[in-house]
Amino acid sequence: MARILITGAAGNIGKALTKHLSTNHNLILVDRSLNGFPERLKGDIHKVETDLTEKTAWTGLLNEIDYVIHLAANPNAFADFDELWESNFIIPKYLFEHAANALNIKRIIFASSVHTVDGYPAGEEIKVTDVPRPDGYYGISKLYIESLANYFAYQRGVKSIGIRIGNYILSEDEVSEKDLIGLADIITERDFNHLIDCCLTADIGEPTMIVNGVSNNTFKRLEISTLKGLIGYNPQDNAFELMKKNENAD
Repeated sequence: MARILITGAAGNIGKALTKHLSTNHNLILVDRSLNGFPERLKGDIHKVETDLTEKTAWTGLLNEIDYVIHLAANPNAFADFDELWESNFIIPKYLFEHAANALNIKRIIFASSVHTVDGYPAGEEIKVTDVPRPDGYYGISKLYIESLANYFAYQRGVKSIGIRIGNYILSEDEVSEKDLIGLADIITERDFNHLIDCCLTADIGEPTMIVNGVSNNTFKRLEISTLKGLIGYNPQDNAFELMKKNENAD
């Protein structure tokens, strides 16, 4: 079993991912507060309540850790720069600095976002090789962590995979969006869990890479056709079909 540390574990993605990973891995969950976190979870789970914007919080945190799944961030896509500074700029800096000195870290998997490229016209499918076009300071903050990953991969030997996450949904019932781009952005809980599994086990050759995170939607805002061969990602859900299913159920 791998020892996996999840930052931002109390968020919606963190909780769902904890449930998915807990049966096969030893998890260390980190957030400012883990009150109300589901208690009935299988496996070896250790909880750490701390403020990761404080440098001292990182002392010894990554000891004996195999993988880090970094979700901690201010998730407000419309936030101003000052609101994002501590969570989206300072925390990633501390993470990569301490990972560079951790002996056991095999890989960091971090949350980037579709907002790094949402400045492209509506209806255009975007590849990871396309020049970033962030749609605000939040997207800029995610490009910052992508740049950190590149620096620490090639200068300090810290391996990583960044996921440009689309519109994450926990339930199929949430799929009622009739807007093309809204549906094209969606990644379901099941597909995201599968993508994380792929990122944990993939042999990518390069020390760092960015992957797109959407489901197998009829039209995809983010291109994923190369990911099956690259890391084994084979998403099962299609937001457009889920929308039709929900409409017929009404």
